[in-house]
Amino acid sequence: MSDIPDHIAKKLYEGDKEKVTNLVQQALSEGMTPGDILNKGLIAGMDRVGQGFKDGELFVPEVLIAARAMQGGMDVLRPLLTESDNPSIGKYVIGTVKGDLHDIGKNLVKMMVEGAGFEVIDLGADVSPEAFVDAVRQHRPKIIGMSALLTTTMVQMKVTIEALERAELRGSVKIMVGGAPMTSDYAKKIGADAYAPDAAAAVDVARSLAGVNRKE
Repeated sequence: MSDIPDHIAKKLYEGDKEKVTNLVQQALSEGMTPGDILNKGLIAGMDRVGQGFKDGELFVPEVLIAARAMQGGMDVLRPLLTESDNPSIGKYVIGTVKGDLHDIGKNLVKMMVEGAGFEVIDLGADVSPEAFVDAVRQHRPKIIGMSALLTTTMVQMKVTIEALERAELRGSVKIMVGGAPMTSDYAKKIGADAYAPDAAAAVDVARSLAGVNRKE
């Protein structure tokens, strides 16, 4: 039984959704708690995926396939998880900013961050500043993740931050930004808390902003 979480992590890394799902079900049948399966199997596996992405061993297509394998395991676990055995790191609102319809990068970050243990609220693409403000009011997230792929839509990040300031919500949430045209200097200029150059880095940045260490 003790070897199953490692097998789950290995098959997740390989992107074998069917095997991950079957192993999760096997682990449950052998008495493992949903929380242990999540943390020692699925999240540990996504950490390996993130490291593989950083090291250049995996690329975006492989990461997406691995993330879908993680979702297969989560589909089995989610109805069984309780707050006591699955304390979320926190809520994470994500969206591509107004005027930008690109969502591949945003979707990749979403899956990686969810795989790291956050509860993700995905607002989609072309998200207005008002929609971000409403999401913060409703969900009270720890973090907002904003994505932009176009230089013409980058300005919407600043507009959104200003909208949060006017709504007196800016102090309640950390803001991280990313996307092809983004830089750390621009993130500082618009008043964001952090910049992530890619999906793997986004996990580390999000964990840091949430005040948690990387899981081993």
